[in-house]
Amino acid sequence: MFDIKAIRENPEHFDGAWARRGMEPQSASLLAMDAELRTKQTELQECQSRRNDASKAIGMAKSKGEDASSAMREVGELKSKMGDLEEDVRTLTENLNSALSQIDNIPDADVPDGKSEDDNVEIRKWGDIPSFDFEPKQHFDLGEGLGQMDFEGAAKMSGARFVILRSDLAKLERALSGFMLDMHTNEFGYEEVSVPVLVRDQALYGTSQLPKFEEDLFKTTTDHYLIPTGEVPLTNLVSNSIVEENKLPLRFTCLSTCFRSEAGSAGRDTRGMIRQHQFEKVEMVQFVHPDSSWDALEELVGHAENILQKLDLPYRTVILCGGDLGFSAAKTYDIEVWLPSQGKYREISSCSNFTDFQARRMKARYRNIQGKPELLHTINGSGLAVGRTLLAVMENYQREDGSIDIPAILQPMMNGKTSIG
Repeated sequence: MFDIKAIRENPEHFDGAWARRGMEPQSASLLAMDAELRTKQTELQECQSRRNDASKAIGMAKSKGEDASSAMREVGELKSKMGDLEEDVRTLTENLNSALSQIDNIPDADVPDGKSEDDNVEIRKWGDIPSFDFEPKQHFDLGEGLGQMDFEGAAKMSGARFVILRSDLAKLERALSGFMLDMHTNEFGYEEVSVPVLVRDQALYGTSQLPKFEEDLFKTTTDHYLIPTGEVPLTNLVSNSIVEENKLPLRFTCLSTCFRSEAGSAGRDTRGMIRQHQFEKVEMVQFVHPDSSWDALEELVGHAENILQKLDLPYRTVILCGGDLGFSAAKTYDIEVWLPSQGKYREISSCSNFTDFQARRMKARYRNIQGKPELLHTINGSGLAVGRTLLAVMENYQREDGSIDIPAILQPMMNGKTSIG
């Protein structure tokens, strides 16, 4: 979300930046709303000033025993007019804030131009793509062949896009979660947090899921929402607060169950674990000084990549073009892991710098050395999506007989077991 003052001072800059996202110019309509609001605010201030003067005149007239009826009539008229103006100001303020809350962040200058994911730019690859002397199976065929991945049973109780994991696959999912959390806390300096999976609308507004993306959320009958990502509760840890500058950066990580309706994904990834209504994800969030946020983004991307390197899973990292950026992001890197069955890379982590876009919505600030509160910058990324990491391990470590080797780094968490089969 933007401060309307910034748009007022440089509307061409904002319209040009939004155009890189494929958006129409927005500044004219926003500034028209802003102008109307400021006109009403000025009228209200003038009425308040005139009422104060008239109230003083009434007091003076009464102290002198003079007739104050004219001034009293004026005060009554002004009071009524002020009531109408206050309602106008309230409505216009709400309308302007609502419009601002639904307009995308502007891309950083480093973001490449483009209209869709086809225009994203690969910046590096890591790892050797495995070579099989047999036709590699998809993860759901492997899991069902082992009798440890049950989509049919899940559908009976919950419907489509759910799965039941059993035995060693369930344990492997747990091992992956623990491994990721241990890496982030022990190696990269994040504080582990256990978070709620039910939040109120204000938390989702702060991280920009509301109001624009409500259709992708699950809402309860108590007006709570199930979180679509651990980003929501982690980022809201500093909402409506001021952090001392010497405490920055703040780094948090969590394992959370996430819930998404997958609105608009009909017909896409209908089989398997790639696109589920419920899934586990390890999230990383950083709150940083504005001067260091771009370096922090590169560092956070490295943390996610390091997980894949430790698991010896081949991946590539791409920078998203302007037309493919998420709503709140100023710059995003997607990390995509290799899936042998599909013969291509698929997203496993998305890492973004939101600059002060989320912080302004949440009133998340730091106190600078002069003692003045300033907006923080927020950075986040998946570190990693656990289900997608599980299926990537299954496919890249599969054997011809349908068994699966366990990555060496996970074997201690699997009681020394070296394979599943």
